[in-house]
Amino acid sequence: MTQSIIQTVSGRYVDLLHPSPADIEIHDIAHHLAHLCRFGGACRLFYSVAEHSVRVAAILPPRLKLAGLLHDATEAYVGDVVTPLKKILPSYQYTEGLVAAAIEARFRLQLSPADRTEIRRADLVLLATERRDLMPHDGSEWPVLAGVAPLPERIKPMPIDQAVAHFCWMFEETAQLDLIGA
Repeated sequence: MTQSIIQTVSGRYVDLLHPSPADIEIHDIAHHLAHLCRFGGACRLFYSVAEHSVRVAAILPPRLKLAGLLHDATEAYVGDVVTPLKKILPSYQYTEGLVAAAIEARFRLQLSPADRTEIRRADLVLLATERRDLMPHDGSEWPVLAGVAPLPERIKPMPIDQAVAHFCWMFEETAQLDLIGA
């Protein structure tokens, strides 16, 4: 029998093949994502998935900020696998889907295909910005970024503790927006 249970920083146990929304905790997500480096660590400076998520949320309209903040939350539980490898690992994709469903249920995210497209677009804008500011400059084109302009401001990566704090602050801000119906 395959063991599919992980322990989070808060001490919770999450069964990756049977994740329960009750096992999903925002501080676990913030902590884990802040310790994961984007691009499998290939960027010139440490730049966390938590900071990336905050930046994605910041460019989305208020109704999508929480979903933007949590768009990579599965990586807190299954790790950040580089996209080319992720595409050829069906078991990873399956497990990621199970965890994504638990996260969406936990935070009551109900996203339309149009919402998901808008979040994906924001994610690509950040990818273009990250590539410009954090990745090695080699002059090659990334086809996924065709027609996507980076943000004008430059990214100066924040330390891990600051990324955790910003992630939690953004979560609290979006929770307040949800409460007032924005």
